[in-house]
Amino acid sequence: MASGASSSPPLPVRSLAAAVVVLLLAARGEARPPHPLRGVRPLAFDEGYAQIFGSGNLALLRDGRRVRLALDESTGAGFASQDLFLHGFFSAAIKLPADYAAGVVVAFYLSNGDVYEKTHDELDFEFLGNVRGREWRVQTNVYGNGSTHAGREERYDLPFDPTDDFHHYSILWTSQRIIFYVDETPIREVVRTAAMGATFPSKPMSLYATIWDGSTWATLGGRYRVNYRYAPFVAEFADLVIRGCAVDPAGRDPRSAACEARAGLESLAVPAERRAAMAAFRRAHTSYSYCHDRRRYPVALAECGAEALLPARMFSPDGMRQHGRRHRGGRRGGAQDDVM
Repeated sequence: MASGASSSPPLPVRSLAAAVVVLLLAARGEARPPHPLRGVRPLAFDEGYAQIFGSGNLALLRDGRRVRLALDESTGAGFASQDLFLHGFFSAAIKLPADYAAGVVVAFYLSNGDVYEKTHDELDFEFLGNVRGREWRVQTNVYGNGSTHAGREERYDLPFDPTDDFHHYSILWTSQRIIFYVDETPIREVVRTAAMGATFPSKPMSLYATIWDGSTWATLGGRYRVNYRYAPFVAEFADLVIRGCAVDPAGRDPRSAACEARAGLESLAVPAERRAAMAAFRRAHTSYSYCHDRRRYPVALAECGAEALLPARMFSPDGMRQHGRRHRGGRRGGAQDDVM
């Protein structure tokens, strides 16, 4: 994550033998299983993941094909992939905590911060909780080579309630492009350019899923903190997919290009017939765009060409969407909680 925050607290040294303690939360009931994505096979937890923190706040259900992460006053929880990957398609069906969730952060992301402390790469879906009656916010971030000053953040208002049911959130990362999907709709594409250089993520990363306390910044710049009277806050993950190129932690696998081709990753890129759906989503639901943030970037970043821009009249000079804006909040990596 960007300066001043991370997608999880500092992680302990990962152990593939980390104990997973089943947390029984039957009182909350079970949401219906998500519909699998076409053409990819979900993994059971022990096929590709390990718990990284949270003690008993991680629960395995449905023979390890569903994971519950809980946040209470003692800790949050998280898990990570057992392998590092250089490129791939990574997906999870996620159901977010309902009711009052201000200050709660749920993240689904790729990172190598534990390996490259000062030059890490990261690709995020970051879900920011809100007060009762207000929607969750979804933010995507792209960091390369430690460029936390330029996280390339975008934020969206979802066209559904993500606490009612499961929805798929997916990241495609290839040597040439990064695409974020909500369900099977692409919502953002970052195409590699020469000008981006090393700020295009290019080092092996692990996949993470976490829930944690972001009280200091997550909701209106920290004005609304986690209220533990509503704990535990529970996020559920299902339909866990990794279709990627695993590499040796010691360095890049020279066969990664061949692996990328075998995995058919470019075939998952946005086809022409889906570009209209992506454009429609972006026009209707983008609430912050770094490409339109002239306060933070007086000179737009290289990839923010005409084809990447939405109509300028939609945004204020700080990159926030103009209409529907009631309240200007605190700053966090350029994006703000604009509506409460």
